[in-house]
Amino acid sequence: MLTIGMLGGMSWESSAHYYRLVNELVRDRLGGLHSARCVLYSVDFADIESLQSAGEWEQAGRLLGQAAAAVQDAGADLLLLCTNTMHKVADQIQAAVSIPLLHLADTTAEAVTAAGLHTVGLLGTAFTMEQDFYRDRLTRHGLRVIVPEPDDRAEVHRIIYDELCLGDVRETSRQTYQKVIERLVESGAQGVILGCTEIELLISGDDSPVPVFPTSRLHVEAAVNAALRDGTPHPGVDDAAAARRASR
Repeated sequence: MLTIGMLGGMSWESSAHYYRLVNELVRDRLGGLHSARCVLYSVDFADIESLQSAGEWEQAGRLLGQAAAAVQDAGADLLLLCTNTMHKVADQIQAAVSIPLLHLADTTAEAVTAAGLHTVGLLGTAFTMEQDFYRDRLTRHGLRVIVPEPDDRAEVHRIIYDELCLGDVRETSRQTYQKVIERLVESGAQGVILGCTEIELLISGDDSPVPVFPTSRLHVEAAVNAALRDGTPHPGVDDAAAARRASR
């Protein structure tokens, strides 16, 4: 089993979800008392959020790159960035390490296309919904991406930061998201990407008339497949793991 590195704390509610998922999936695959070999580095989200708000993305990328290097030094063979929004600085993070970063948007897009869909709604932070770093990554896979209208985007963003990142899960907010999803479907969405890991604390498949794609679960599934060598070649992952073994 390879060691999965996780760069989290953005928010820790999301990272706790990642940690549970990776261990549950390994247990389900291997049985018994098996759990995942993993390294989790959790940053102080208040520092990152301040940089987000100030538009200091390069500085945020440097901080996360340093944290990623610490994850690699701790023995990780591959890296997960446990947040959608901070994939804005994914290239900076990848440049700071020699182990592969499994890009969350890629694992999500692969699941959408495997389901035979081509038009999806995207929910997430305002940064994720409004900037092109995430949507463009999805469109590289041939997807058409629809985002909510401005008022809906503002409310989706507010609920993430003011409630979900604090572990505050409200039924009224679930209903708000359901209405936003309905409007996305009316605009042509065949499925909806839950493009913020905290949204999975609020919304499930039962809350949507079309399939939803929980990005953190899909991300973890890809990592576990790579870590357990599911028989599928994983470019970059296998090479990096072999190099690390040779250096030990």
